[in-house]
Amino acid sequence: MSQVSAELTSGTAVSITNGRHHWRADEPGDAGGTDKGPNPYDLLLGSLAACTCITIAMYCRHKGMTLHSVKASFEFENIHADDCEDCDGETTGLIERITSSVHISGDFDEPQKKRLAQIATRCPVHKTMANGIRFRDNATFD
Repeated sequence: MSQVSAELTSGTAVSITNGRHHWRADEPGDAGGTDKGPNPYDLLLGSLAACTCITIAMYCRHKGMTLHSVKASFEFENIHADDCEDCDGETTGLIERITSSVHISGDFDEPQKKRLAQIATRCPVHKTMANGIRFRDNATFD
């Protein structure tokens, strides 16, 4: 189980910890923040990118494949369903879309490249996001 907590420190700046590591988030200046850290969507995409790189590295290590490097970048955008070429046709209004670009460098044959392309979409964070999340929300007040 993972657990993270966050506390607003000032304005839109937030201090985040998992108990062992500390980092911060903020909004950019044009959104009213002080830009002292990535915004929440950047943190989300960073988690996805990190998980993708780690999953590919672990898979290559497990299979004895020579991996030179792996780089993953993700872009989040809200688009109109009408502009979505890969939507089901039943979706309407605005949709949220994440587009990935994963570059894997190593000594791979064609079947290994095909498998690594599949593995790039199977990191735990990607699977969680793609399958949906059930929330149990609680708010307390003083």
